[in-house]
Amino acid sequence: MPKADFFDKTISEWQNEREALNEIVLDSANLELKRFFSLDGQTYRAGTLDAKTKELLGLVASLVLRCDDCILYHTIRCYEEGVSKAEFGEACNVSLIVGGSIVIPHLRRAFARWKELEN
Repeated sequence: MPKADFFDKTISEWQNEREALNEIVLDSANLELKRFFSLDGQTYRAGTLDAKTKELLGLVASLVLRCDDCILYHTIRCYEEGVSKAEFGEACNVSLIVGGSIVIPHLRRAFARWKELEN
């Protein structure tokens, strides 16, 4: 089965699907899985590092790991946290240096989604 195109869904449709799928997982989840989901959410809350910085870190890690779902999630969260386009671009530069040229297709999609958020 071919992989769905990154732009098959609008950002809103993707967010709705993600929320619905998370509910399905958590309805059937054991304690350890629920704890992991909770820890994931807590990790990005403001602490010594503010939430904006943590989302930028999540974006860089996601780009290097080449996880399109995670890239989109952190792109949205960066935008919501007030990351500027210049800050977004610098974070993407870091991911390219760390991950190498294999990150470029994911950078393209991240920048396209950023543009979508700006509009």
